[in-house]
Amino acid sequence: MMSNSNVRYYTYKGKNSASITDTSSSKEYEGIKYIYCQIVGTAKLFSREVTISIDYGQERSFWKDNRLKDENGKIQSFNSMVDALNYMGNQGWEFVEAYVITFGNQNVYHYLLKKNNP
Repeated sequence: MMSNSNVRYYTYKGKNSASITDTSSSKEYEGIKYIYCQIVGTAKLFSREVTISIDYGQERSFWKDNRLKDENGKIQSFNSMVDALNYMGNQGWEFVEAYVITFGNQNVYHYLLKKNNP
């Protein structure tokens, strides 16, 4: 199991920003070729749109809303998971794999993405 001191943390700067910043103090992953993230999408209530959260391996809190927000703090929504995937592709991320988990009547979409390590 990997200790927390070996995890890199990335900060996303908002929907209109093209940068994701490495906020880690550790340089242990300096030699690896790719960094990875997972986007997790859920459908909005009574809508075809989806909201996503992005998991870079950062610390997460049960009490904190981890959905993607713009620079004004408004939760971002996408027309579909493909719309979200196109958005992330525009940020330099490449699709690796996808799977869906169903809880009750709601699908939760998981997309694994990779990006060249800067």
